[in-house]
Amino acid sequence: MTDIGLIGLGVMGKNIALNIANKGYSVSVYNKTSQKTKNFVNNEAKGKDIHAYYDIESFIGSLSKPRKILLMVKAGEPVDNMIKKLLPHLDKGDLIMDGGNTYYPDTTRRINELKETGILYLGMGISGGESGALNGPSLMPGGSREAYDLVEDILLKIAAQTEAGSCCTYIGNGSAGHFVKMLHNGIEYGMMQGIAEVYDILRKVLKLSAKEIGDVFEKWNGGELNSFLMEISYKIMRHMDEETGKPTVEIILDKAGQKGTGKWTVQTALDSGIPAPSLSAAVEGRILSYFKEDRTNLSRKIIKKHVETKYDKEKIIKDLENSLLFSNLILFSQGLWIMAEISKINDFDINISEVLKIWKGGCIIRAKMLDFLREIIDEDKQNANLLNNEKTLKFLMDKLDSVKNITNIAKDFYIPALVHNTALDYFFSMVEENLPANLIQAQRDFFGAHTYMRIDKDGVFHTIWE
Repeated sequence: MTDIGLIGLGVMGKNIALNIANKGYSVSVYNKTSQKTKNFVNNEAKGKDIHAYYDIESFIGSLSKPRKILLMVKAGEPVDNMIKKLLPHLDKGDLIMDGGNTYYPDTTRRINELKETGILYLGMGISGGESGALNGPSLMPGGSREAYDLVEDILLKIAAQTEAGSCCTYIGNGSAGHFVKMLHNGIEYGMMQGIAEVYDILRKVLKLSAKEIGDVFEKWNGGELNSFLMEISYKIMRHMDEETGKPTVEIILDKAGQKGTGKWTVQTALDSGIPAPSLSAAVEGRILSYFKEDRTNLSRKIIKKHVETKYDKEKIIKDLENSLLFSNLILFSQGLWIMAEISKINDFDINISEVLKIWKGGCIIRAKMLDFLREIIDEDKQNANLLNNEKTLKFLMDKLDSVKNITNIAKDFYIPALVHNTALDYFFSMVEENLPANLIQAQRDFFGAHTYMRIDKDGVFHTIWE
C-alpha cells in the first residue's frame, strides 16, 4: 500500500510526484491518458517508489487508509468530474487535495458538498513552477485542521526550505489556501509588470542593450531588490536566440497571456471594497498588450514629441531601482490588505506573518523584501496594509522623489508605467487627509438624492441644489 496518490501527470503533477518519492514516500499515480502514465513510469520515475495505475478503482485500492489523494488536474470542471469519479470508491475520513489554481469560491463549494459524505478536502495553492514542484515549492494548504494533519509531514518535507523553516504552513479554514495562492498570483502580476515597465524605460530612454539591462538587473538582484523575478529577468536579458543571433527577449511578441488569477484578485478587491489600483493596473497592462494590431495602427497616426533633455544615466538607474522598491511594497500593501479583509469576512483565520514566511522560498514572488514586511506585520497584526508604521513610511518617503522622477520621465517619452503611476497615486491618496470625494458626493446628491454627511455635525443630509 502506498502513502499517497496523485492524479494528473502534467508538468507540475509529474514533478510533485517525483518530489514526494525523493523524500522517502511511496506514490500511486494515475492519469486520464494511460500513455502519459506509461511514459512517466518508464522514464522520469523509473527506479523510484512510484507505482502506475490505469483505472480509478485499482488506483484507490493501492492507497493506505485513510487515503490521501492529490489532484493535479486543470482547475474548474475537470476537478468536479474527477471528484465524482473518486467518491464511489472512497470511505469516510479519506482526503482529497486540489493542487491546482482553483478560484477559491469553488473550493468553498466543494468543501461544503463533501462534508455530507464525510470526505475531507484541502484546497492547496502550489507556487514555484516546474522547478519548484520538483525541488521544493511554496505550499498553501487550506481546509479543516483535521484534513491538514493527515498530510502535514509529507507537505512539510516536500516544500522549499529556508532559514525560517519549511515553506508550508496550515493557511486557515475553508478555502483559505486557494485564496492566498490567488493573492500570491495577483501580487506576482504586479511585480512582473513593474519590472517590465523599468525594462521599457531602460531600453527606450537610456537606449541600453538587452545585455546592459541584464547587468543592471543582476546588480539589483544583489541588493534590496533580490528576488526570483529579478533573477530570472537578468537571465532572460542575456539569453540569445540561436536562429537569429538576437536577444531572445527581443523576438518575443509583446502580448502577455494570463490564466485568471490576477483578474480574480482584482474582482475580490472590488467586491470587498479594498483599494488595489496597482494590482488592477497590472491586469489591465496584460489586457492592453493583447491589442497589438490596434496599438501598431495608432502608433503610426501620432507624432511623439520627446523632451530634448540630457539624462544622468546613473541617476536614472538608481531612481528606477528606488521606484521598483516603492512599487513592490505598495503591491504587497494592497495584496495583504485584501488578505486581511477576506480572512475576516470568511473566518479564514489567516496568519499573515506565516504566509510571508512560506513565501520566502520556492514561490515566484520570493524576495528579500519579505523579511522587512514580516517585521512590520509582527509589530502590529492589524496593520495589514503596512502603511501605519514609521519604518514603512520612511522607506516610501525616502524613495518618493525617485518615483516622481521616473513617472515624469516615462510621460515625457510616452511610456506607459501603469504600476509605478498607480503605486504613487495610491500612496498619495492614503496619506491625504482631504480628497475631492466631497464634490463627488455632492454630484451624487444633486442628480440622485443620494444624501451626504457633513464635517461639522452628525446626521445624513440632502440639498435641493436648484
